[in-house]
This record gives sequence, C-alpha cells and structure tokens, in this order.
Amino acid sequence: MKFIPKRYIIKIPSEISIFYSEEKAQLLISDKVKKTIYNLKVKLKVIKDKNYIIVTSVPFSKIPNKLKKNKKSLQGSTFFFIKRLIKNFKTTSCKKLNLIGVGYKVFEINSLNDSYKLLHFKLGYSHNIYYKIPINLNIQIRQSNKLFISGYDSNLVSNSSSIIKSYKLPEPYKGKGILYFNESIELKEGKKI
Repeated sequence: MKFIPKRYIIKIPSEISIFYSEEKAQLLISDKVKKTIYNLKVKLKVIKDKNYIIVTSVPFSKIPNKLKKNKKSLQGSTFFFIKRLIKNFKTTSCKKLNLIGVGYKVFEINSLNDSYKLLHFKLGYSHNIYYKIPINLNIQIRQSNKLFISGYDSNLVSNSSSIIKSYKLPEPYKGKGILYFNESIELKEGKKI
C-alpha cells in the first residue's frame, strides 16, 4: 500500500456503523435512527479494529488520461463529503426564518391520510403558496410569522430554508419578505417628493 497522508484518514465515532461494499462502490453509514448510502468514486480502506477509514486515490473505474490529474481532487472531495456525512449523524442543523410584512403568515396543513404535511404561505400575492415538508425534516411554526427548520441533514435544512426564502425575497425599500433570524438588510432610501 502506498503512503497515504494523515489528512485522508477519518475516525469513526463509536455510535455510528459503517458498511463498505467495494463491488457496488457504496458506503452505508447508519446509527440507531437513520442511515445514508453514498456512491463512491474512489476506493476506501476500512480498518475495523482501530475504527477508521482511509480514503485512497484509486478510482473505481478506468479514467481517461486527461482526467488522471483529477484523482487527487476526487480523493479530497470524497474525504470531505464522508466527513460531513458523519458530522451530520452527530449533530442537528437548524435555521430560523421570520416572515416580515403585514399579513404574511404560515400555517401547517395535514394531508387527508396523514402521509405528508404542507406549509401554507400567505405572502401578499393574489394566490397562496404551498410547500411539501420532506419526511426527515422537522418544521415548527412558533408564531404565524416565525418558522424553525431542523434536521440531521444540513444540506436538506439549508436547501429547504432557501426554497422557502425564495418565495418572498426581502425587498430593499421596506424590508418586507422572508429573512433568516439573524439576517439584516440595508434599506434603500425611497424617492423624495
């Protein structure tokens, strides 16, 4: 085995189980609550007795000569993605959103058979806006104009909060719209009459 720098070694926490399939080029990460499958581009070496993974630069498939210089970047991106997945299992991510504006409200609606939940937004448009809540995401409505989004997957939390924020971006003159809890916008001065 070639020498692999320490920066490509990932320590596995004791509460997380890892299963590596070289035939399928997949890594399964699980704990008592959830599991995630990650499709790999480079091979791994799992050392069970010491509880760590080594990310190698050996690709699963033949790569053309043009892309051989990208082997190191594949190794680095795989390393950071696996590390982020393990971190997501240990911590929960959360975002807080405020609806600022007269009459801006959000309600939670259950489906007829309770298979999914919807968020119903009233944002000053002539129509209502609905957002289907993903299964592994927890959204709480603190007041009719405050949302608290939390979950284990930080990508899902940030994507969902950015989608909801895009429904009514804050406008620069009055500051009305959907903002993150700690976000502030600099208001522009309107026309003088």
